[in-house]
Amino acid sequence: MILVDRALQARAERGQPVRVAMVGAGFMGRGVANQILRSTPGMELVAIVNRHPDGAVRAYAEAGVPAEDIAAVSSRAQLQTAIAGGRPAVTDDYGLVCTAEEVDAVLELTGAVEYGAAVALAAIDGGKHLVTMNAELDGTVGPYLRHLARQAGVVYSVSDGDQPGVQANLVRFVRQLGLTPVLAGNVKGLQDPYRNPTTQRGFAERWGQQPTMVTSFADGTKISYEQAIVANAFGFTVARRGMGGYDFSGHVDEATSLYDADELTRLGGVVDYLVGAKPGPGVFVYGTHDDPRQQHYLNLYKLGEGPLYSFYTPYHLCHFEVPTSLARAVLFDDTVLATDGPLRVEVVATAKTDLSAGTVLDGMGGYHTYGQAERAELTSDQDLLVMGVAEGTRLRRDVRKDEVISAADVEIPAGRLHDDLRRRQRELGLASPTGTAPLVV
Repeated sequence: MILVDRALQARAERGQPVRVAMVGAGFMGRGVANQILRSTPGMELVAIVNRHPDGAVRAYAEAGVPAEDIAAVSSRAQLQTAIAGGRPAVTDDYGLVCTAEEVDAVLELTGAVEYGAAVALAAIDGGKHLVTMNAELDGTVGPYLRHLARQAGVVYSVSDGDQPGVQANLVRFVRQLGLTPVLAGNVKGLQDPYRNPTTQRGFAERWGQQPTMVTSFADGTKISYEQAIVANAFGFTVARRGMGGYDFSGHVDEATSLYDADELTRLGGVVDYLVGAKPGPGVFVYGTHDDPRQQHYLNLYKLGEGPLYSFYTPYHLCHFEVPTSLARAVLFDDTVLATDGPLRVEVVATAKTDLSAGTVLDGMGGYHTYGQAERAELTSDQDLLVMGVAEGTRLRRDVRKDEVISAADVEIPAGRLHDDLRRRQRELGLASPTGTAPLVV
């Protein structure tokens, strides 16, 4: 956002930087730490929380902070002393940063639904703006977290940089031009629902990532969640279970021929993805315009004759853009992406292989299941098991490969936080679509 750079510069000049605490110090977290510490004047990363504090130390060290300058803290007083003294703090207790007056915003990068939900609740309860890169968390209990944040007077938002945030910016841009966005799209290089941590281990090791994480990219679970949360934020849907996912080697401008503008309009807007399209890995939005005079100008400006006009961003820069999202929340009360509900799209658990009764399902990007985006009303009507709650459930019966698992097919462990939040979300009417689609920007 153009306003952010000058706003941060002004904070730097006044000696009042935006103070951020980060929870999660994995591959993405280390990139964010480097970006804030080395390239974001007007913002400070005052603390990093990680379940293994050595990971937090590593994140600071890779960004150039000497080990002797890092303070390991385990109490509110120690954290306060470290921040007051300008020493980066590390801890395994997210509660410390969520209640610290010296923290303006919490950045959640855990990638886990249950733990991420606990962090989000603590941050919101502590009066902190919360920015997350956890699409799985948002797609599972995002409307309820947004509800709580509104009540607390803070921002809850998915981050820019990842494809959902980049799409959200593009949707807002297209709307501001006076067009009606009818499709928000993502570009993938690979789609194979049967990939698993073994097949993806080599790629993960090459790039220093977790095999389960890169598996969730390859098997379609991640993109299903990314597109689901875009749909939920802007009132879009999916044309069919799993989305279109067309193989298309041309440019996204040329892929308008794959879609019928009237059908997209009738559905109220659709999310989808293309495999192999250019520019990759970018995002795109197709919009329509009802004014013949403006159609003439769009044609003059090389966007063609319609009825679908193509807009795209040729990249998503992940951690590079996270500080902008934090600044938008703290300095402008601006949300990159969130939804007030109700949910329009959920991600349903589908068997990656034949599974036997008694199997305890592993997590996303594992060996057992892959996710498919499905309309929320069908998910509810058919009592389908959503990916966000599937991990740790035990199958009551045998399930065939590619069969969508129902909630009745599994035993759900007791006492899980995200199950309770799903219940509260449902009781507030945020879990299935009713009435007009919400606009949340």
